[in-house]
Amino acid sequence: MSADLVTSPDPSHPANLIPSLCAKFWHLGWVTGTGGGCSIRDDDLVYIAPSGVQKELMKASDLYVLSLAAQQSASLSRRQRVYLRAPESGLKPSQCTPLFLAAFTKRRAGCCIHTHSQWAVLVTLLLEAGSGEKEFRINNIEQIKGFGRGFEKSGNLGYHDTLVIPVIENTAHEEDLTEFLEEAMDRYPDTYAVLVRRHGVYVWGENVHKAKTQCESLDYLFQLAVEMKKLGLPWITQIEPVVPTRTE
Repeated sequence: MSADLVTSPDPSHPANLIPSLCAKFWHLGWVTGTGGGCSIRDDDLVYIAPSGVQKELMKASDLYVLSLAAQQSASLSRRQRVYLRAPESGLKPSQCTPLFLAAFTKRRAGCCIHTHSQWAVLVTLLLEAGSGEKEFRINNIEQIKGFGRGFEKSGNLGYHDTLVIPVIENTAHEEDLTEFLEEAMDRYPDTYAVLVRRHGVYVWGENVHKAKTQCESLDYLFQLAVEMKKLGLPWITQIEPVVPTRTE
């Protein structure tokens, strides 16, 4: 039965995690006004927050569930989807769905988060006000260590590494962002996020923990970057590594 897909006493079950995470994101100001969302992949099953729901009030019964393999059928267009389970509350499928699926198919991600964070939007505006840059770049900041080195690579970035997040232009309809997000993922194979100009950010990870921590780290860096710009501080700096003179 479809109800079984979203019924579990396990707090780590995707149907329970998504409402819990979205409530946290609402308190952070990431998903206000029903915008933004979250999706979790459990093997072939994909759990997706619906469109139009107040994210802090979301319930497990509000979720959509689909088969990832079924969506890759040659007979289906990007806008056609087969749901194993849909809510009875009259909610609509999220327009973020094909973008979440891109993270699952192209990066084998286990979780994808979409926020409308003000800091993410402000960073894209600052880049636009400069020379319309298509990348956010920052280095020599401790929080950069929160990001992996790239898809199928081991280890995390270091303090002196440069974090690069591509920026794509916004579209009138969110689904239409899909091909541009996929192109950005192809151009930046090591990125775990894509900024959308004047809109927000998509962040993914191989599991919920990594997607969440990378999203938090990125939002910290976006806020820091905005404040640095106010103070006239550069995002990219040349700093010589400090090497200890004594080892024991």
